[in-house]
Amino acid sequence: MGRGKEAGAHPVWSRDFGLFFAARAVAQLGDTMLPVALAAGLLQQGYGAGAVGLALAATSAAFAGLIVFGGVIADRFNTRRLMIGADLVRVCTQALAAVLFFSGHVVLWQICAIGFVNGVAGAVFQPGVAGTVRRLAADVQGANGAIRIAEAVAQLSGPALAGLLVGFASPGAVFTAHATTYAVSALCLLLLRLPAQPRSRGDGGAGRGTRAFRADLAEGWREFRARTWLWGVIAVWCLYMITVWGPTVPLVATEVVQQHGPRSYGLINSALGAGTVVGGLLALRLRPRRMLRAGAMGLFAFAGFPVTVGAGLGVPAMAAGAAVAGAGMAFWSVMWATSVQTQVPGDVLNRIHAYDVAGSLAMMPVGQALAGPAAATLGADHVLLVAGGMSLVVAGALLSVRSIRGLVRADLPRTSRAAPAGERVRLGGAEGRGHE
Repeated sequence: MGRGKEAGAHPVWSRDFGLFFAARAVAQLGDTMLPVALAAGLLQQGYGAGAVGLALAATSAAFAGLIVFGGVIADRFNTRRLMIGADLVRVCTQALAAVLFFSGHVVLWQICAIGFVNGVAGAVFQPGVAGTVRRLAADVQGANGAIRIAEAVAQLSGPALAGLLVGFASPGAVFTAHATTYAVSALCLLLLRLPAQPRSRGDGGAGRGTRAFRADLAEGWREFRARTWLWGVIAVWCLYMITVWGPTVPLVATEVVQQHGPRSYGLINSALGAGTVVGGLLALRLRPRRMLRAGAMGLFAFAGFPVTVGAGLGVPAMAAGAAVAGAGMAFWSVMWATSVQTQVPGDVLNRIHAYDVAGSLAMMPVGQALAGPAAATLGADHVLLVAGGMSLVVAGALLSVRSIRGLVRADLPRTSRAAPAGERVRLGGAEGRGHE
């Protein structure tokens, strides 16, 4: 992609990347507050846990089902304006939810409808994130590492802040705060200046018709299929969602809360978040030549999370396993996001990113749905131990695919990319960085 010169000459932080980082960090903080607000608010209104799940599912279903189309839209129109518009829509929906909860007259279908609109807005917003990072940051890997750290901090602080707002005010106050985070995000995006956006091949702008829309969708699919490393990772990730991530999240919560209490579960979640911060910091420092290979090796560490819980170890051991797992997962996620953003041509990046997100999330509900029956049949501890073993299998599967383990980072100079395996290339005093 020819970004080596810029990456070596400029730091991660700039005025415009700082604005984008602030927009993402604040919005992520609000998003982590939402489950607490929904749970507390709907339970106060007499609804059960099933209603909370339905409200959350309305958002995730709209997001997963429409994000591929959002990728096409993001490649056809001004990305920044689309993201601002999506944020403003969510300001309105969350403000409406706040009014409903403050009034005390909450109907479940209304909350589900609001969640569905939020999911549609998210499907329009998310595809533009990858392209925006690439356009703003000379050091794409460093930018992704910083954003991953912000997500981890939000995951740690958001639920606690939501709990305080519910305790001292009401669930409506959390929805008000959530609406405010989207307003801040929209303001930050309004203030930033983006470099010129690459035009899609044959792009005719907003005036293009349905046939052209379908052609853009098909072109994104062809570009996706043409990269074995890309669809190979997504295929393996579907297995990961079904056998590892899907069952681990609900079963860990159930086992820890039942055996050790909610405080211990909070401690383990905090350790997971702290490990995620460490993984993000490592991703800021380490610059592997073959990013996906390095990321897959880090992914082996995730096995420590389900295995320590499934084996019935003490809370300190489970917290340590969660911390190591969080570090490995964060390191992989930065390596993966940076690979996609630097290897894919800019004029189709938003569509490719949409296929990436849709494919990555597709099997998560399946894994979550199978967790209960599997635990009832085999026992939750055995399912978690199997999940730990499958996490090792998944990491090994990633490394077994030549196009994945051999992918050379795109911001290396051509001479470095062509060098024999194992050859150490140093240009300008930094390994793997220089001029193309």
